[in-house]
Amino acid sequence: MIIKKSRQLYKKAISVIPGGVNSPVRAYKAVGGNPLFISHAKGSKIYDVDGNTYVDYVLSWGPLILGHSHPRVVKSLKMAAEKGTSYGAPTELEIKLAQMVLKAYPSMDKVRMVNSGTEATMSAIRVARGFTGRDRIIKFEGCYHGHADGLLVKAGSGATTFGVPDSPGVPRAYARNTITLPFNNLAAVKDVIEKEWKNIACVILEPVVGNIGCVLPRKRFLEGLRKLTKKYGIVLIFDEVMTGFRVSYGGAQAYYGIEPDMTCLGKVIGGGLPVGAYGGKAEIMDMVAPEGPVYQAGTLSGNPLAMTAGIETLKILSRKNTYNRLFSSAEALEEGLKDASKKAGVKTKFYRAGTMFCTYFTDKEVIDYTTARMADTEKFARFFKGMLDRGIYLAPSQFEAGFISLAHRDRDIEKTVRAAYEVMRRL
Repeated sequence: MIIKKSRQLYKKAISVIPGGVNSPVRAYKAVGGNPLFISHAKGSKIYDVDGNTYVDYVLSWGPLILGHSHPRVVKSLKMAAEKGTSYGAPTELEIKLAQMVLKAYPSMDKVRMVNSGTEATMSAIRVARGFTGRDRIIKFEGCYHGHADGLLVKAGSGATTFGVPDSPGVPRAYARNTITLPFNNLAAVKDVIEKEWKNIACVILEPVVGNIGCVLPRKRFLEGLRKLTKKYGIVLIFDEVMTGFRVSYGGAQAYYGIEPDMTCLGKVIGGGLPVGAYGGKAEIMDMVAPEGPVYQAGTLSGNPLAMTAGIETLKILSRKNTYNRLFSSAEALEEGLKDASKKAGVKTKFYRAGTMFCTYFTDKEVIDYTTARMADTEKFARFFKGMLDRGIYLAPSQFEAGFISLAHRDRDIEKTVRAAYEVMRRL
């Protein structure tokens, strides 16, 4: 595989962009080697500047559930762009997407559009604090809720990859208001809440943790959180930026049958454009300006391009049998990768939630941040490079989820499974 142009571009990028990338995991530091620079993408494939083709399981880190450059999304975006890219004023498109989101997530009465998942979670926490009059929050080790101050505490994703869970530059006062507990440990949560409930505004979590791979909630964990938070008047926030429309059309909350007080969304609802959203019960969302005293604003929030891409994406996802096709492909990939590791004699643990998944190189069950960190990252790095050489594009970190799209075909999955077996038997 020739990556001469990618190497040249990376050298240029390092001189003008910190680390040569605009998001840390893209730099390949966890796996070694040179990051690929992409020229274009279509369907299930991405193409680098050297002309190499890859079956893509990153999908822009989750948003592209339809695959790259879906013709209906592209056509709609072209028409929207010709009318204007942003107005800084309300449009009917905002109402339409909001209605679609609320219909899919009945736990929300109202929703506010923003421009990123970080904005969504930061804003939701601010509203929860304003609503309860309390300052402290509970989050979980390995759950990433964006890079806002106070949330970068054992935050998974790039932080886990680089072994720096706590970011310099975050004032200690912010971190003091963040209580971090082990995921799937209901007893620990109960102990803290019973002692501190008068100071705790919210509990925020990824209901399926996607930023230390793919960690599923244990039986009764989410139910236990719901009961505890309701009992003590604490706002329960589901960060479904990643799981929204991926675990199911109604997200993890629909799949597990749990109704949070607030929900954060992103990725899929923008169809590949920058977007985020947060919403919840009317009594909570009525705290948001201009209706209430909790301030939040954004120049490009609800812009017509992001709204258009989101509307077209959700239209396609809401069609009959769409999720049957998605889950059928995901199941085939799961079975194939499990079989490949078994035949190759390599111990792995595979986890999947709807259309997101992760293979850990470990023989121990992964239930939280600590057990995820026990996975063999060196073995993953060798696996990653071997798969890349065979035209399979995975996330360049053991601690990231993979994704499948509507564009992935049987031949893509067969190629992936065949490559995985070839690589694993050489590990």
